[in-house]
Amino acid sequence: MYDTILFATDGSDHATTVAEHAIDAASTRDATLHVLSVVDDRAFLVLDDERVDAVRDDLRTNALEATDEAAARAEEAGLEVETAVETGNPAECIVDHAVDVDAGLIVMGTSGDDYENNVVGSVSQRVVRTAPVPVTTVGPDARSGRR
Repeated sequence: MYDTILFATDGSDHATTVAEHAIDAASTRDATLHVLSVVDDRAFLVLDDERVDAVRDDLRTNALEATDEAAARAEEAGLEVETAVETGNPAECIVDHAVDVDAGLIVMGTSGDDYENNVVGSVSQRVVRTAPVPVTTVGPDARSGRR
């Protein structure tokens, strides 16, 4: 059922805990783990044109570091891993990537009960609403799934 699992990471401190849940799920099912990070290009709308390239490069570097770190941890656990960095609307990119790699499950973090996210909507909420496959969200107070 879950031969391919997509782990969406933003590179935050919380993403380390989420990665452990994704790695555990993939290990349990002998699944391939796809690690995706998305450079949110909506942030560029408020930047001066001359700053866009530098900010995009910084965000892409951070995204590559996040995917590489998660992939290294997954490989240490003996998993087959694929990585990708995309640019666009994070929720749309996550759902589209899940479809592209034929993922059976998406694992991602959620910020929990944060006022701002409840007002404007979070990436995880949008993914849960639009994904064609199950989505496991890991809140900020969750403990590691690995023992």
